[in-house]
Amino acid sequence: MIDREDAFRSGTDETDPTGRKRYAPDAAKNVNVIANVLLPRIPERGSVLEIGSGSGQHFAEFMRQRSDLIWQPSDVSFQARQSQSARMEEFRSANVKTPISLDLLVPDWSNSVKTKFDSIVCINVIHISPWQLCENLMSGAKKLLVAGGELFLYGPYKRDDVHIAPSNEIFDRSLRQRNSSWGVRDLTEVTAVAAKSGLVLREVVPMPANNFSVIFRNIN
Repeated sequence: MIDREDAFRSGTDETDPTGRKRYAPDAAKNVNVIANVLLPRIPERGSVLEIGSGSGQHFAEFMRQRSDLIWQPSDVSFQARQSQSARMEEFRSANVKTPISLDLLVPDWSNSVKTKFDSIVCINVIHISPWQLCENLMSGAKKLLVAGGELFLYGPYKRDDVHIAPSNEIFDRSLRQRNSSWGVRDLTEVTAVAAKSGLVLREVVPMPANNFSVIFRNIN
């Protein structure tokens, strides 16, 4: 997960005098609409692993709305983890854990995580990563989710290999120009990979700006 979307769409948060905190305009735009779908699905005092927490803006707002949750941020990028740590200082709560480095391009990435979670959250990641990351995400999520736990994905998707809007097709081309292994994924293919790992598609929620929230459940 190198040069992720946060890396080329974020800059320094001017409210942070230390220069560690990053600010991604897209995260600021979508955080509340994501919260409206995600947070009601997480049980009271539920534990959450976020894959690719980026600037940390998402979990910062989610925890403001649900301070009962136990949130584990992560990112392969040291700069991103620095930004997350800076945002943690806003909470001074033991419920937000120290960010950890997770590289999902390593097949056994989940072996380095020693606990299970009620929810795993992955926002705007799989279209800006090689396909192998999606496969590894599913197999690792199966190991790390409690029975009945859910994997929550957010981002743009094709339906039956067709883009749902011209803007998504343009975005897909721009991603592939940056890196030929990136691209907007087909939801049917993502669902098939999830099913191979024992994760069942529970809900697909249309979101603003031609995105989707996609929820999978660990069935056993």
